[in-house]
Amino acid sequence: MVKTTFRYFKIVFFLGIGVFFIWLFLHNLTPSEKSEIIQSFAEANYIWVLFSIFFGLIAHILRALRWNLMLAPMKYHPRLLNTFSAVMIGYMANLALPRLGEITRCGVLNRYEKIPINKSIGTVIAERSVDLIMFFILFFLTIFVFVTKMQGYYEQKFMGPMEDKFSLSGKMGLYGLVTVFIVLLIVTLLIIYRKKLIKIKLYAKAEELAVGLWHGLKSIAFIPKPGLFIFYSVLIWVMYYFMTYFCFLCFIETEHLGFGAGMAVLMFGTIGIMLVQGGIGIYPAIVAETLIVYGIANTTGYALGWLTWSAQTLLIIIFGSLSFLMLPFINSKKHG
Repeated sequence: MVKTTFRYFKIVFFLGIGVFFIWLFLHNLTPSEKSEIIQSFAEANYIWVLFSIFFGLIAHILRALRWNLMLAPMKYHPRLLNTFSAVMIGYMANLALPRLGEITRCGVLNRYEKIPINKSIGTVIAERSVDLIMFFILFFLTIFVFVTKMQGYYEQKFMGPMEDKFSLSGKMGLYGLVTVFIVLLIVTLLIIYRKKLIKIKLYAKAEELAVGLWHGLKSIAFIPKPGLFIFYSVLIWVMYYFMTYFCFLCFIETEHLGFGAGMAVLMFGTIGIMLVQGGIGIYPAIVAETLIVYGIANTTGYALGWLTWSAQTLLIIIFGSLSFLMLPFINSKKHG
């Protein structure tokens, strides 16, 4: 009873966070801005959404192919259609409750391919480790580009007016002084509280995550075709990028944006999906705030965020539902 109550509490809690972000963003909009968002949706070219969904579908198929590679060393060779269906059902389960999808997809393979859950769950953990490493690599590359863009925006919108107001000049200027002060403050705090930081749970979790990532990396050595595994892993993120970028082409205001803007939206939007159940509410807000740096109006960015999120979620719901309904018929001859 307690576990069931806690499960429902988590569902309501994460959905509540998403609803809060929707309310918060809309609450701060003027009537004219709300009209601009509606107008953006009305004028959008939805043909590009189909391309976005197509690339998202390719990414999920690649994920199923990669999972089959990881199951091969254990002498399991499931049908690609079953593996793909398990992946899509798992994603759909994650919309209901975070991290539920990992167990669900392993349960589907256990049901239709007789692969023990305790064995398949290990491959999922390793797979997630690789995905996380790929995310960190791309994230820090994106940060390098984004910070350069952000610095120009920051100096134009904040430092310029403040320097004019306080009449600060010289080599360092206000920007340099503030930067040096923040760095020195962080370093000082780290030195003073270093021993205490080691004892807190967050540090223990970070250490546990690092160990898990290492074990996940080591498991790749046992895969028959490690080169193909890495190729799939890279190509999955390429498809994710195209899935995001093609939604840019839906709006005249964003169709000119380049690679950097697409990567920034992909990376920061992914963080939103990690933080809040399915990214509901927070994903469009993150996209809007990110694109402000690229000179895109808040209303257009918000409309783009909702369109991108809707395309991704619609893909999961449609193919997840079809997989759930069709799996018994697809495997009827095999299992009677």
